[in-house]
Amino acid sequence: MALALVCAALLESGTSRADEPKRAVPDFDGRGPPPTTPGDVALWVPRIVFFPLYLTSEYVIRRPLGAAIVAAERSNLPRALYDFFAFGPDHKSGFAPIAFIDLGFNPSVGLYLFWDDAFGKGNDMSLRGSTWGSHWLAGSLTDRVHLHGKDTLALNVTAVRRPDHAYFGIGPRTLQSDLSRFGEDRIDGSAAIELRLWRASELKTGVGVRTVSLYPGNYGSDPSLEQQAATGAFPLPYGFDRGYTAPYSHALAALDTREKRPAPGSGVRIELEGEQGGDVSHVPGSSWLRYGASAGGFLDLSDHGRVLSLTVATLFADPLGAAPIPFTELVSLGGDAPMPGFFPGRLIDRSAAVATLQYRWPIAPFLDGAIQFAAGNVFGVHLSEFQPGLLRFSGAIGIASVGSPDSSVELKFGMGSETIDHGGQVDSVRVVVGANRF
Repeated sequence: MALALVCAALLESGTSRADEPKRAVPDFDGRGPPPTTPGDVALWVPRIVFFPLYLTSEYVIRRPLGAAIVAAERSNLPRALYDFFAFGPDHKSGFAPIAFIDLGFNPSVGLYLFWDDAFGKGNDMSLRGSTWGSHWLAGSLTDRVHLHGKDTLALNVTAVRRPDHAYFGIGPRTLQSDLSRFGEDRIDGSAAIELRLWRASELKTGVGVRTVSLYPGNYGSDPSLEQQAATGAFPLPYGFDRGYTAPYSHALAALDTREKRPAPGSGVRIELEGEQGGDVSHVPGSSWLRYGASAGGFLDLSDHGRVLSLTVATLFADPLGAAPIPFTELVSLGGDAPMPGFFPGRLIDRSAAVATLQYRWPIAPFLDGAIQFAAGNVFGVHLSEFQPGLLRFSGAIGIASVGSPDSSVELKFGMGSETIDHGGQVDSVRVVVGANRF
């Protein structure tokens, strides 16, 4: 009887407590809830603007990738792969298969090899080789010598043969329908010193020489450059039928107030870059000066690597003599250059102006996601043809590895438009996936 009364009391007590509202968490430190910061408010801007792309990135890329990483770690797969592809007691040498796909161009497959502390401490070597048949061959050898601190001396030799480069003509009004193909054999050797200065500021300077041979190309049913020129779509560009050998010197100076990760990514970067080169295989030969400047502001919205940035860049190419500049040495937009929604080499001329808004966030260790929107175009001498109606738009979303200067992995989807005067319609779609491009 006593036991029954105790049980009844407990049930009654539990029922009454279940009906009571939950007690608020006490403010033990007396400081109240954390205040809302400007970054918390600003974070909603990219969330709303890029919401559809964010859904794709979050639920198609990041979450499945995160689940795959967790599953792989639980099965000890990363350690097994690391031990398989890397050799030695300290895993300072190894190899990895590589592949690269840029839809609209030939894919490539190959091998990446590395050897840290090769022949001595502080001397890192890497070798990459790719192919897609006898007409598509590429290789690169890099020897990076670590000097005082984080300063390095980089020696590099690259050789590429490929028949599928895209050419649409020169100027801001070129059309996607004028697509043509040309082939290129290029050998480039260079030596450069990279000095790491205050925070992320840097200074790079180097010299090199490259030999370029150009010829009619092919990809699928696309016409060659000569065939498209014969239809009147554009004139044959200068340099196509002669090739060149060009010694060059290059310099880059950047003032960057950002600190290295994992510090917050807010700051400012101002960059100046220039290259002087000249053709020594012809008399008279071409000589040119390419230069540019960019300024960007970066705001880490959460102090955890979610960075919103706005960058403005201008690029120029000027002849230093009477001969014109070979078209492969003009200012170029698309591909790895600004406005990646376009094919590599989609836009070329004597100058360019681009503004880029980007939101970047961490997805996994050494892997970032990025959404960007850019407006700009190429123009004539010193932006002489610049007008709002000639602007194009480029949008892209993707993920890319961060950290290593000699190896990279990326997945990217981008789109590019015609000029505003031509309707501004999207007519260029670009999909990139793979590692270690050429």
